[in-house]
Amino acid sequence: MFIGEYEHNLDTKGRMAIPVKFREKLNNGAIITRGLDSCLFVFDPRAWETLAQKLVNLPLAQANSRAFARLMLAGAMEVNVDSQGRILVPDYLRRYAGLDKEVVVAGLYNRIELWDASKWQNYKAETEASSNNIAEKMSELGI
Repeated sequence: MFIGEYEHNLDTKGRMAIPVKFREKLNNGAIITRGLDSCLFVFDPRAWETLAQKLVNLPLAQANSRAFARLMLAGAMEVNVDSQGRILVPDYLRRYAGLDKEVVVAGLYNRIELWDASKWQNYKAETEASSNNIAEKMSELGI
């Protein structure tokens, strides 16, 4: 399980340390892909396989299904945690998420999200300001 919020830096080669608490779960590698809201998603292999199977079973005739599957699957890259606990974030994914130097690593139970630090602060402020409305919508879903 991935939980918590951590701040890390990308080095000039695009490598970034994974929080120590997350490394053990990523011993067998990870999959990094385009996420939503201009961030990147990082999955352990088991969680990725679960998501990928759902994506490949979406209706092929529906344009939104094809687009979402392409976003997630074509953008994916397998990465390994090196001996110093770092992963290499591919250039095209760094550009997609606007990652430059300061990165927030957010644990969201079954995945990790990588955010540009300033985008994360803006997103968090907007979400916190709307928390009452969000909570009401979630109650409609039974949460």
